Amino acid sequence: MNSYSLVGATGGAGTTRLALEFGALLARGGHDVAVIDAAYATQGLADHCPVRPEADVTELTLDPDAPLEAGLVDLAPDAAGRLAACPARAPFERLARAKTPEAARRFEARIEEAGDRFDHVLVDTPPVAANQAVAAVSACESTVLVAPSGQRGRDSLVRARDRLADLAVEADAVVVNRTERLDAAPDADAVVPESSVVDPAAVPVCDTEDGPFAAGVAAAVSTLFGVRVEVAVERGGVRERLRSLRR
Repeated sequence: MNSYSLVGATGGAGTTRLALEFGALLARGGHDVAVIDAAYATQGLADHCPVRPEADVTELTLDPDAPLEAGLVDLAPDAAGRLAACPARAPFERLARAKTPEAARRFEARIEEAGDRFDHVLVDTPPVAANQAVAAVSACESTVLVAPSGQRGRDSLVRARDRLADLAVEADAVVVNRTERLDAAPDADAVVPESSVVDPAAVPVCDTEDGPFAAGVAAAVSTLFGVRVEVAVERGGVRERLRSLRR
């Protein structure tokens, strides 16, 4: 299994950030990772890219002859593996055409194409309410719901699961973001604490940095992907190496 739809259970859950940090940590461990943008409305993935690609993801879905590489922007240059982002950066007219059922089918084909070239494909997916989001959860082999902590997160998970059920898709895991409490949601499989880094241009950080945030991301990566990645965290003034365990 190498393709994952990371679905925001609600807007502002932090799905884009987690997709990048998961990808950065996987790349740090030597894996090649593609992060593909399905959040056409917000286009947040583009904020983390230092340059614009030759063709954004909407152009790739509208032109099946365009090479996938034209839509990729390399991030995490110091990592052992490759982290490449495929962002959406398009005017409204092209966004509208990219959301049609035909374009959504081509989007599925692009996800599958990326799966043939990368060890892991992470699709940054908004709450499922448009064709490209439906395509993401349909094409990917695993669906991970991302929710904020608290009552808002719990309520949004119920709605998100109902929407997935309408599509005959089950959530394989739940990640609760911006909390250190595993009991933040009754069925949370992983939690990721708040990061002190908020500047989009500085994200991702897990390709090089250690500390509590990286350790939380490493634990989530272990749970979701079964991949071993080493990070360091300071406890009681002693810097320890922590290693996520392979499932």
